[in-house]
Amino acid sequence: MSGVNLSGIVKQYWGYDTLRPLQARAMDCVIENRDSLVVLPTGGGKSLCFQAPALAMDGLAVVISPLISLMKDQVGALRAVGVAAGCINSSMTGASRRETHQALQSGTLKLLYVAPERVVQPAFIEYLKKLRLSFIAVDEAHCISQWGHDFRPEYRALECLRGAIPGIALHCYTATATPHVQTDICASMGLRSPEIVIGSFVRPNLIYSTERRTKLLEQVLEVIGRHQGESGIIYCITRKKVDELCAQLRAHGLSALPYHAGLDASKREEHQEAFSREGAEIIVATVAFGMGIDKPDVRYVVHTGMPKSIEHYQQESGRAGRDGLDAECRLFYSGSDFQLWKTIMGDEEGASSGVALTKLNDMYSYCTGMRCRHQVLTSYFGERLEKSNCGACDICLGSADLAPDGLTIAQKILSCIVRLGELAGPSYTTLILTGSREPRVVEKRHDKLSTWGLLREIKAPLVRDWIEQLAEQEYVRKQGEYNILEVTERGRDLLRGVGAPRLSAPGGLKKSVARTAARGVSAKGWGQAERELFEALRALRREIAAERHAPALTVFGDLALRDMVLRRPVNKTQFLEVAGVGEKKCRDYADLFLPVIREHQERMQDENA
Repeated sequence: MSGVNLSGIVKQYWGYDTLRPLQARAMDCVIENRDSLVVLPTGGGKSLCFQAPALAMDGLAVVISPLISLMKDQVGALRAVGVAAGCINSSMTGASRRETHQALQSGTLKLLYVAPERVVQPAFIEYLKKLRLSFIAVDEAHCISQWGHDFRPEYRALECLRGAIPGIALHCYTATATPHVQTDICASMGLRSPEIVIGSFVRPNLIYSTERRTKLLEQVLEVIGRHQGESGIIYCITRKKVDELCAQLRAHGLSALPYHAGLDASKREEHQEAFSREGAEIIVATVAFGMGIDKPDVRYVVHTGMPKSIEHYQQESGRAGRDGLDAECRLFYSGSDFQLWKTIMGDEEGASSGVALTKLNDMYSYCTGMRCRHQVLTSYFGERLEKSNCGACDICLGSADLAPDGLTIAQKILSCIVRLGELAGPSYTTLILTGSREPRVVEKRHDKLSTWGLLREIKAPLVRDWIEQLAEQEYVRKQGEYNILEVTERGRDLLRGVGAPRLSAPGGLKKSVARTAARGVSAKGWGQAERELFEALRALRREIAAERHAPALTVFGDLALRDMVLRRPVNKTQFLEVAGVGEKKCRDYADLFLPVIREHQERMQDENA
């Protein structure tokens, strides 16, 4: 850590006693005026990496952010801890703009949030040159790269900043970037010998599981039932599905709101604010609901269909459990999702989509695979997970049943691939194994093959999954645009009886995932009294947020409330020791929260007397 007392600043404003090692390293880059690229997964504390140094340095830090809603949340959260922050965006009134301009001219603002479209305008660049700048931070920097999962042309234009304002450092921050994307960001932004800080993509508090979609409403309600009273996000592929599922959940008495690009902007903002302020427990959304959400206490994220890439899934599922407490990430998929995405990509992206199709195949392999979910996700981003058992996914928790005769099943599938001359893809191979008499099968006389109908008693979707599982375990290789199947050397050994493939049982997943059955907010050893106090503190937080028309996170996150339950502070000195309580929040909220804690303590003493 540099000579600047960043730890003291973090404690004073944000109430945290320590910094994570990579946060300290990233902050040093800012303080020392060295360009940097920081890749920390959602919940890894990226924002603090530039917010804290901004307070330690002379001048104004400019933060480039993609969404107005995200700007508002960030600025609101900073002001709540006593930081002079502001933003300039198209939704502001004339009076607000003048107020921000005056603060900029007087030098009182420490952080200014702006959109990429605005910051590259020549007139705005000239305006910034007249201010005393400390550095420029680019948030959601993966949007710069055409190889990223959320490329935005307006972000690509940011490359002009290096030449336009050459004297200050540039810092790029993102939660999701493969090695290829990291290289592209550095080159596109013209970063000078940047320090590259890469955090671990392992999120051990997230419990991942996948399940083939059957009775979707029942499956979704099962997840919600484990998290009653808690916040959750449910993603759907299409707007129509969002509206249908949201209506079904509301018919079951659940507090759910829709969010998609078909709603007008004011309605989307209204629904997002209701979710942020705990006025609604559930958001049912398309991927349009993404970077604009900054809510650390999301206890579950459900995907009702397969995302189109692992990057999308890592970021969307990563919106759960940002406070570090346990959260559930459940994915319900179907083979039809693959075809739907191919159609959408053809319409929207033009199917030059060699890269997009590869990403889609990787995602489908994740859904059907029988390898540790955390291992698959981390290895995709170039990280090796050392643990053989993560203890936080359906595979490692034993919630995925294995077919007892996996070797025999695998040998039947591999034999069929060989009989087809290794010239067919997964779908056609499935037709042969399940005994289809489709015209093309009969015309080619493939119904006469010895392997035709070997798995006729098994439903086609499961056979298709088995083929994917064999590919993931490298018994089979998929070649070319049409994924033609070829048996590998490992697969030929399996045909000779050497090997132990892991294939899912026909019954699919068991109905419960052990670690997700407990409430995610609960610490080990919590009893009824602790849960009652936690809920009382949550209710107070909700009331304060509603009165102040602010997101609940600007009051306190679940992690702070949980620490209050564990510490039971009874005075302001003790309240300041709670994780997440800085000096301003102590002044603002101690007199509101302490009475609730004292009252609970007194009631417990009376009951135990």
